[in-house]
Amino acid sequence: MDYKLYVVGTPIGNLEDITLRAIRILSESDIIVCEDIKVSKKLLNHLNIQNKQFISYHKFNERKIASKIIEYILSGKKVSLISDAGMPCISDPGFNLIEEAKENNIFIDVIGGVSAFVNAFIKSNLGSTFSFLGFLKDKSGERINQLKKLTEGVYVAYVSPHKLINTIKDFEIVFGNEIKIYLCKELTKLHEKDYFGNPSQILFDLENENIKGEYVICFLIKKPKHIKINKYENKKYA
Repeated sequence: MDYKLYVVGTPIGNLEDITLRAIRILSESDIIVCEDIKVSKKLLNHLNIQNKQFISYHKFNERKIASKIIEYILSGKKVSLISDAGMPCISDPGFNLIEEAKENNIFIDVIGGVSAFVNAFIKSNLGSTFSFLGFLKDKSGERINQLKKLTEGVYVAYVSPHKLINTIKDFEIVFGNEIKIYLCKELTKLHEKDYFGNPSQILFDLENENIKGEYVICFLIKKPKHIKINKYENKKYA
């Protein structure tokens, strides 16, 4: 018997953003492993999927409960892993469960879906490649050091609403107003909104805003203009 763990992408806001395959897999599953059972039941009720066993799986219990979930799979149960929104394991629980599944020769079947950082990157139009940072560091000093270490390129990160203003101020400290930021609020939801500009402009735009919801920040770090590249520095000599 081939054993599988299904990793299923769910909507990040708009409940219509789910694939037909994801709906089928969730309908066929015996067990739904999720972060918040109330949130997941709301989605499944919307999809008219009933009578499923739910297991709450989050950062505080994931190592402890992973073995039990593996036992269910090896007993022949069809198990799907979902997060509250988007793809599991993208700044969400799931890594340890997948790791243990692989150790038990369980095939990982990923059913793709929406990811907030991908939507934000496309909307930002800052480049064609990027690096994803997950959530930026919590404390201002650590966050400033994190930003200082970044090299040239496009970056995308998640920002908690209660840390948003201080995060933008840290961008201003590190980069001044030479950097352009693209900030997305509540992607795919009713109150979706974008902000674009340097740190001072973003802070001004947020001054009278209700800072609630989910935020994704995109930014481009360019090589300083005063740095000259020696055209011979990479030349190889025999």
